[in-house]
Amino acid sequence: MRLHNIEDQRSLTPELALSFLKEGNKRFVANLKAHSDLLEQVNHTQTNQFPFAIILSCIDSRTSAELIFDQGLGDIFSTRIAGNVLNDDIIGSMEFACKLAGSKLVVVLGHSHCGAITGACKGTELGHLTDLLAKVKPSVDHIKATNQGIDIVSKEAVDKVAFHNVEYTMDHILNKSSVLKEMYEAGEIGVVGAFYKVETGEVDFIKEMFIQK
Repeated sequence: MRLHNIEDQRSLTPELALSFLKEGNKRFVANLKAHSDLLEQVNHTQTNQFPFAIILSCIDSRTSAELIFDQGLGDIFSTRIAGNVLNDDIIGSMEFACKLAGSKLVVVLGHSHCGAITGACKGTELGHLTDLLAKVKPSVDHIKATNQGIDIVSKEAVDKVAFHNVEYTMDHILNKSSVLKEMYEAGEIGVVGAFYKVETGEVDFIKEMFIQK
């Protein structure tokens, strides 16, 4: 869905923004791409952008948000980091996207077969990656505590950790950002958690947080 001007963006609700992503993923899975004329998109966005959402996702080469949700140039902000974890710079990017650039939706997108989550489950330590993976440890500990006897490095456990990490990250966005919390409580933005299945291309929307104005 392309927003052509600031009036389009301002009139958009967080719920409608989410529907654009849901419809886009359905097109992606059905191989019915709506956003194919890239040169036209370049021309339309050369002076302005009116993105309706910011999506925090993993750097995994299979999880490009623009492709998964069939969105074009100027439609969404895409923030990517291994394990879709949160840090101050990412929170600042979300604040920019929503408060200054007008986006109506914050999405945390995890995925199956995540290498970063697998590394966290294995206790991998490697340079700066060590500190990054430490941000996943609360989810690793949660899955261990709530699934007695689980093999924490199995595919089942890794996906459970990745799933929980989405919800954990969602909660911390509002806890860490007074700017986003104020916008959320005013009904100006929504916060959504999603999980991409690399096996099928489908996105499950696992948690949707909206407050009606």
